[in-house]
Amino acid sequence: MTAPNLKSPDLICMGEPMVEFTRDREDGRGTLYLQGFGGDTSNAAIAASRQGASVGYVTVLGQDPFGDALLDLWDREGVDRSQVLRHEGASTGIYFVTPHPEGRDYSYFRAGSAASMLSRKDLPADYIAGAKALHISGVSQAISDCACEAVSHAIEVARENGTLVSYDSNLRLKLWPLERARKVIHDSMSRCDIGFPSLDDSFELTGLTIPDAIVDFYLNLGAKIVALKLGAEGALVATKDKRQRIAPYPVTPLDSTGAGDAFAGAFLTRHLEGDDPFAAGAYAAIVAAITTTDLGAVAPIPTRRDVLPLLG
Repeated sequence: MTAPNLKSPDLICMGEPMVEFTRDREDGRGTLYLQGFGGDTSNAAIAASRQGASVGYVTVLGQDPFGDALLDLWDREGVDRSQVLRHEGASTGIYFVTPHPEGRDYSYFRAGSAASMLSRKDLPADYIAGAKALHISGVSQAISDCACEAVSHAIEVARENGTLVSYDSNLRLKLWPLERARKVIHDSMSRCDIGFPSLDDSFELTGLTIPDAIVDFYLNLGAKIVALKLGAEGALVATKDKRQRIAPYPVTPLDSTGAGDAFAGAFLTRHLEGDDPFAAGAYAAIVAAITTTDLGAVAPIPTRRDVLPLLG
């Protein structure tokens, strides 16, 4: 529990942050990698902060240089990390990215990561209760059983205290089997206010292929707003009463890593500021598109100042 007089930020993100190494080039010394940062909910937190939101993060980091680097990152980005814990016996997760002509390959080193040690007893319940929105994801649940239980409890705390629940499916079948993922993700979608499924995830999770049918599926589960991410095709934003296709903002993409996370962070920022879901989606589509124009999940995320002139 947090101290009662600690003011919560408007948006709290919770999950597993990671340190990213992207293969850059070969030279006489060997292969060179660009070091960056990743982790879906951390990416969303930074995207939200760059759009002007008040944001905090909840996780566990290792007592290692990678954990120190993430703390420094959040400090630079204005993300409150006062509730981040450290674990002496576990490491901060890392991953390697290898670009190739057909896309990118990912190699993760996250088994037994510090973030996977997050448990229900570690949750800063007062911190979550005092926020306007909580953002979590399927990855937040897939990394361990205790982390899955912690996320479920965080959802309960948020719902009991009027904190909006935002949920990104972010299916990773290397982390858990489809049957369990489907059960947990659909239960979470049924308890969220804003759902961020992606088209590829939804093919696996629902067996549906038509975007309108997918958003109907999640609305019927209980999500009040569904923002279906369609990749290069933009997004489909829907409520029970209205739906709108959000056209993609035209860019020349280089790396799509983190674009969906940036979409979620930007959408939440604008929605918490009072935008309706469709205006929030149009803004978020620009943020997501610009995020694909350079390497890495975090570095290319634009700021509010970059985006506003492009709204038209």
